[in-house]
Amino acid sequence: MIDLHTHTTRSDGTDTPAELLALARGIGLEALAITDHDTITEVSDPLAIRGIEVGARGFVHVLGYFFDEPGQEFLTWLAARNLHPRDRIREMAARLQGLGFDVTAEEAEALGARSTCRPHFARLLVRKGYVQSMSEAFQKYLGEGGPAYVERDDPEPEEAIEYLRAGGAVPSLAHPVHVEVPDLAVFVARLARAGLCAIEAFHPDHSPADTRNYLALAQRLDLAITGGSDYHGANKPGIHLGTGRGNVDAPLALLDDLRRRAARL
Repeated sequence: MIDLHTHTTRSDGTDTPAELLALARGIGLEALAITDHDTITEVSDPLAIRGIEVGARGFVHVLGYFFDEPGQEFLTWLAARNLHPRDRIREMAARLQGLGFDVTAEEAEALGARSTCRPHFARLLVRKGYVQSMSEAFQKYLGEGGPAYVERDDPEPEEAIEYLRAGGAVPSLAHPVHVEVPDLAVFVARLARAGLCAIEAFHPDHSPADTRNYLALAQRLDLAITGGSDYHGANKPGIHLGTGRGNVDAPLALLDDLRRRAARL
């Protein structure tokens, strides 16, 4: 079993990279991709695969997997995207304050080891008694499209795919169940023409029918398949490394196919 979708304290998870790797070994994972948001978390460990999750417009997320050193073109593009993250944090704090919550950007930043994200505001709302759980915070306020959600100045999905490929990554569409488009098959075909290499078929939020649909779509479009728990530690209670909610079981063969495709890029 492998897990190709996880997050650490370098973005919005609660486990450090070392803690995540120790947990992966403890449950017998054969490979672990660390896919922090807009960050390549460098870990020197034979179990680990360098990865990233890049946000794009329309609430689309693209995972990228690097089997060699990331190319400079991608790194330069990524650095430019991450120049002003605090503006977004201040705006989220302002929106929450406008909703009547006594929270500040500084309080949220104090909870982030390397970067501050929505889960840190969710933890503040729980800590101060405004909501009962982080899930409630996201459902009511911080989820995509919610009253306190602030969209980044994200690129079009095609641009994200272009730069990931230029950097040597294999790009995969993350959790397609959350992509809000009139026709997902048409949308994924469009991204495949732009260089998308894979689709995440195995994810905790996918029903068995969803997974079957994505596997069939991957076959029709000659896409590789990825899968992972989308593990965030305590920031996503009930999501377990490797297995998600008990409904994720990604085999090692998926990784072999990704490596073959990376060699052809």
